[in-house]
Amino acid sequence: MLQHVRIPRGPIELAADLHLPGNTGGAAPLRAVVLSTPGSSVKEQIGANYASRLAARGIAALVFDPAHQGQSGGEPRDIEDPYRRGEDISYAIDALSTIPGVDPERIGVLGICAGGGYAVHTARTDHRIKAVGTVVPSNIGTAFRGFQPDGPAAALDALADARLEETRAGELTRVNWLPDTLEDAAAVGLTDIDTTQAITFYRTERGRSEHSTNRRLSRSDSLLLGYDAYHLVDQLMTQPLQVILAGRIGNTGSYESGMRLWELAPDPVDLMVIERAGHYEMYDEPEYVDAAVNRLADFYSDRL
Repeated sequence: MLQHVRIPRGPIELAADLHLPGNTGGAAPLRAVVLSTPGSSVKEQIGANYASRLAARGIAALVFDPAHQGQSGGEPRDIEDPYRRGEDISYAIDALSTIPGVDPERIGVLGICAGGGYAVHTARTDHRIKAVGTVVPSNIGTAFRGFQPDGPAAALDALADARLEETRAGELTRVNWLPDTLEDAAAVGLTDIDTTQAITFYRTERGRSEHSTNRRLSRSDSLLLGYDAYHLVDQLMTQPLQVILAGRIGNTGSYESGMRLWELAPDPVDLMVIERAGHYEMYDEPEYVDAAVNRLADFYSDRL
């Protein structure tokens, strides 16, 4: 069962899909999970793959488009603000906790890729979240700092200069999350398996969505460079934690990030490494997604 939901978020609304178990009439109030999706993705992509499977296991699952992205409101478009992404999760919990048939005392969160970091960062201070699940979690701040050839401080200087030019010109600059095609990637020497699998998912019929632009407002990058999804996790994130990682270690950093999260968390409950799977194969390959959801469903059933 799928319900389209609009979530109030101050002056705008978030577009969301609520995946519900079927034939629950008369049953006890449902456990529920809010999904936090990867950067650049929308609710019909990776989030739907996991939410629909959780619902089939008896757990209500709400997946939303972040503010300024997808079918959600907010101007300018294509902002990737990690702090607003965390606020989005809390607004989604507000909405989910008022839905008839959902138990507001049994709400968890599931974060995937960058969404894993956002989920963790939110759970530190929003203790309405009772359990934290992650799949190939990424601390996007660490990742972005590592991408800068001259270091993050120099990158921030360049971004400051670029924003001054934007302000003078009255224009906003957008950059690609990924090359739009495999040919574009090859032209700049990006032929590694993780990049090609990311493009194959996001930019071909396999996983493309008309609502996902593959563009990021460049002024987002200064926020990302200063962000640490795991700050104070060891002191504040007391909820039980599930970490699921891809066993084929690539260049996304999610394996290392997940292990770091596991070491920091005060209540690490279960660590699963899915052998042979790559980071982006955890998005939609049935063998790997099913294995992850089976483990997550057991975790949420035990902890919510």
